Amino acid sequence: MPDKDNNSLTYRDAGVDIDAGNYSVSLIKDSVKATYRPEVLGDLGGFGGLFALNTGKYKEPVLVSGTDGVGTKLKLAFMLDKHDTIGQDAVAMCVNDILVQGAEPLFFLDYLAVGKLEPEKVAAIVKGVAAACKESGCSLIGGETAEMSGFYPNGEYDIAGFTVGAVEKSKIITGEKVKDGDVLIGLPSTGIHSNGYSLVRKICFDHKKFTGQERFPELDTTLAEELLKPTRLYPKVCLPIIEKFDLHAMVHITGGGFYDNIPRILPENCDAQINAAAWQMPAIFGLLQKWGNVDWHEMYRTFNMGIGMILVVNAADVDAVQAELQANNEPSYVIGNIVHGEKSVTIKGGVFDE
Repeated sequence: MPDKDNNSLTYRDAGVDIDAGNYSVSLIKDSVKATYRPEVLGDLGGFGGLFALNTGKYKEPVLVSGTDGVGTKLKLAFMLDKHDTIGQDAVAMCVNDILVQGAEPLFFLDYLAVGKLEPEKVAAIVKGVAAACKESGCSLIGGETAEMSGFYPNGEYDIAGFTVGAVEKSKIITGEKVKDGDVLIGLPSTGIHSNGYSLVRKICFDHKKFTGQERFPELDTTLAEELLKPTRLYPKVCLPIIEKFDLHAMVHITGGGFYDNIPRILPENCDAQINAAAWQMPAIFGLLQKWGNVDWHEMYRTFNMGIGMILVVNAADVDAVQAELQANNEPSYVIGNIVHGEKSVTIKGGVFDE
């Protein structure tokens, strides 16, 4: 029994509001249910999410998993008090990663940790997650919202996610088919996506002392809004290409840019040669380079520079792959080729020839 001479403390007094958590769940139920594929069993609120794999669709199904977070891009969401797109970043970083091995995303789970639980803000974040899951064709079958008073400052949070996809064992894309003469086809990004934001913030807010509300002729919105543009989701455009063509490899351009990500799919005896003049670099990257006086090698090692996904294909398939992409209103660029070498990346053209 509590001491009658003292106030009886509650979990809410310690900074955790269970009622607010329950209200948050009620606000997101419809958005979550809208993502459900036929394979989802049960309802929202269980201790685990249930998903019955359609084994009849595969001869030898292989599950592919991925997990990631959004990183310091979250600081931009806090700055703008805009939280409805950051969930897409969490989903995209996961589903794009498993996509490069040929996997169709099946389901997703999110983890959201907050300093103080604000139901409407949580709902905005999770609705963004749900919308991205629906666009990617995967179900949001579970998640966790943790109120961690005294750990995160009020108004701040962290979000991460976990996804599982499936691919036929014989169709796994590993990079083992990559060979001298293959061609690299680049698909455009929507901007910076979710990598390099520690450098972005160093340049914009520490070095240049910007507020984020500045407008520049090169951009069609404020600086902060440009920096907050969500990571592009590639499953819808890439899965039909994976199904129709024998892709030798795929590369998701994330942290490490071109120099660190492309070697992950290169055989020991191959190099990748990139033509930086093959696509139009989005204006934000040129501005960041100028504001921070960043070496161009560092730029291409940190950012996607306007190319978020690369398809490595047999030279004979290039025209057909690009025609298929164009038929789906998807721009693409022949950005380089594979040559004999030692597992390295060379970039020429564009700013490298200036």
